[in-house]
Amino acid sequence: MSIEEREDHTVYIAVVNREEQYSMWPAGRELPVGWKEAGKSGTREEVLAFIEEVWTDMRPRSLRKDNAE
Repeated sequence: MSIEEREDHTVYIAVVNREEQYSMWPAGRELPVGWKEAGKSGTREEVLAFIEEVWTDMRPRSLRKDNAE
């Protein structure tokens, strides 16, 4: 673990876009256009673990939908 990671006291939130792609964002900052909160906040490690758990198919929603038809 790097020094920066050990000293990171930032609270992050998980965010998701219209294509159901996930990312993390510092809590309290305005979200980029097209992204909304995904229901998890915490340390960098906690939010990344949440994203890894829920984002099991990395294909964009539109591609998954097209392949399902």
